[in-house]
Amino acid sequence: MARIGWGAVAAATAVALASTLAAAPPGVAAPAQGQAQGQAQEQGQAQEQGRGTLDGVWRMDGYGMVVVIAGDRLTTYDVTTHSCVPGWITATRAGAPGPDGATRFTIGNNALTLTPRGRDRLIDHEEGGVGAKTLNRLPALPPLCTVPAPNDPLSVFDRFWEDFEENYPFFAAKGIDWHTVRDEQRAKITPATTSEKLQEILIDTIRPLGDAHTGLARYVDGEPKGVFGGRRPGTTRRTKELVDRAGQAVAAQLTGPEQTFGDGRLGVGRLPDGVRYLRVSAFDGYTDGDYAGRAAQLDLALDAVLADPEEITGLVIDVRLNGGGSDALGLQIASRLTDCPYLAYRKVARNDPADPAKFTRPVPVAVQPSAGEHFTGPVTVLTSSISASAAETFTQALMGRSPHVTRIGENTQGVYSDILIKNLSPDFAVVLPNEKYLTRDGSTFDGPGIAPDVPTPVYSAEELAALKDSALSTARGVLASETEEARGARNARDAHDAR
Repeated sequence: MARIGWGAVAAATAVALASTLAAAPPGVAAPAQGQAQGQAQEQGQAQEQGRGTLDGVWRMDGYGMVVVIAGDRLTTYDVTTHSCVPGWITATRAGAPGPDGATRFTIGNNALTLTPRGRDRLIDHEEGGVGAKTLNRLPALPPLCTVPAPNDPLSVFDRFWEDFEENYPFFAAKGIDWHTVRDEQRAKITPATTSEKLQEILIDTIRPLGDAHTGLARYVDGEPKGVFGGRRPGTTRRTKELVDRAGQAVAAQLTGPEQTFGDGRLGVGRLPDGVRYLRVSAFDGYTDGDYAGRAAQLDLALDAVLADPEEITGLVIDVRLNGGGSDALGLQIASRLTDCPYLAYRKVARNDPADPAKFTRPVPVAVQPSAGEHFTGPVTVLTSSISASAAETFTQALMGRSPHVTRIGENTQGVYSDILIKNLSPDFAVVLPNEKYLTRDGSTFDGPGIAPDVPTPVYSAEELAALKDSALSTARGVLASETEEARGARNARDAHDAR
């Protein structure tokens, strides 16, 4: 799912905080509030000395983020109309700028590149993310960022509520009156409210959103520990037992053992009658290294599944267990399935705190044909309600392919945005989305998810007990039918040409 608004970095964290409720990635730490705010004078001096360079203070268009660059160090602040707290990103400059001034910063095993456009604008591209973001120079840190933020229970709640108020795009679609929610929940807070009680109130505030890109974390010994992750009501939760049984059900139909890549998150197999099978259980976590290493692992799996292309009659791509990761890795697969470029989707982000209808300029994201081995024949994709985030943007990207990719299984989870991770206090951080991934007609699939062309049972108790996989069986039937139709059409053309 890449996904903080700084996509590749937050991709793993989105899964960690909102899905598996684990800690944020190693190497990414939130600065202590007193320390970060105590650096304001030093950063202001860097601003004065750094006109015409990257050094200085920048505000991202949308995303509620102020970025400070001073020498080799990049730090962030999370801002709303009435608050400012140190953000959780600390990045380090990597190498010298390119000829155009493009400068790479690393955050743990992830990275982003900032490219100047004149003296007062930067363009942000993230490794593992898609699209671009714009940052505009500020004359100085906003005044709220130069003093410590209050951390009493009411202040923390107000900061939390305002993060959603100014960034969350889906209140109207979900029928949520956010102001009424605030009044109801805020009334439960007093100066004596404990952290445990405040945690309960914060969770109760966002649980009705039913949004798998929302979550809450507590800082324990300086590390964020997930305490809540949203989910669309009535959807399946991924468990180890489910994963094991699902794997056995797939194996029962493969003609041989599955070949695995990317620390087991990628699987390649063969089905009868020339059909190939690709399991993508995540769009991240393939290696402990950087994005290039993850992309290389995916290429190895794609080379394996597309080996001997003249023998392939169809391809099944299985993202039913995929909770997200990097959007760019999804596009990497799509690029192997076409010989002509096409639009995958367009990205926008909320960028007016007072108007939920205003968004950034749409950024088109295209699927570009790969130079590697590719396949343009019949393809099916298997989805479930577990399929979330980058698994969904991948599914959406396949919808523009020709010939059509047949979707089989269940609706996806219904969350597409990169996520924002907002520090609330020394005790809490919150996860939320702020973007839309638009179709050609400007609509989105947020909420209900992408519906299958052919609905089938997915991971029902009855099927798992019997090691049955209706979705995979249906996919094989669809591909056999499409192959027969293609063969008939080719024979008819040949007969016509022979006249």
